[in-house]
Amino acid sequence: MVDLQVLRVFIGPDGRGGNLLGVVRDGGSVPGTAARQRLAAELGYSETVFVDDAGRGVVDIWTPSVRLPFAGHPTVGVAWLLGAGVLRPPAGEVKAWSEGEFTWVRGRAAWASGRRTERFGSPAEVDALPAPPPGEGWLYAWAWADEAAGRVRARAFPRRGDGIVEDEATGAAALVLTAELARPLDVRQGVGSQILTRVHPDGTADIGGRVALAS
Repeated sequence: MVDLQVLRVFIGPDGRGGNLLGVVRDGGSVPGTAARQRLAAELGYSETVFVDDAGRGVVDIWTPSVRLPFAGHPTVGVAWLLGAGVLRPPAGEVKAWSEGEFTWVRGRAAWASGRRTERFGSPAEVDALPAPPPGEGWLYAWAWADEAAGRVRARAFPRRGDGIVEDEATGAAALVLTAELARPLDVRQGVGSQILTRVHPDGTADIGGRVALAS
């Protein structure tokens, strides 16, 4: 029996949004890459996390089709669930902490390679995009909602062919955009999700959001 909990990560200030995340608390109950890939595909969430060592924060992250070295909403979600100060996905050591209602993690844009950002002229143009837009490869479509305030409207399209047409909230892509713009952001993504980011001189960036158990 798999010990699975489902979270909503990056919930908006009005309680809407949040990307669903499957967390297998006992990763050892699903050994091997084939079994993990199969379960992630069966669950159908944009990501499923297998906790291999809760004490050390060792986690393994899967989409329905690929294994990821790092991802934003899985690390934020698992940090909230475990109360972890450090997580260890394949990419490297990820610091985690809480500030009020927000859970934060620190990572590097290089850990999220392959996510292409594209700026549009207005939030309306982003909202008007079909799901998915024509083309291939990971697309993070964004526009300034309020440039002075650092507020961004975004939508995310993995375009992997694995059933995830649009990602409701994508911390890794927000991290990439933060590194490109070199400034903190307040990202409003999907139907109602919120992702906060901060950038540091050493090339790392923080991503934070609200998390709750899915009802």
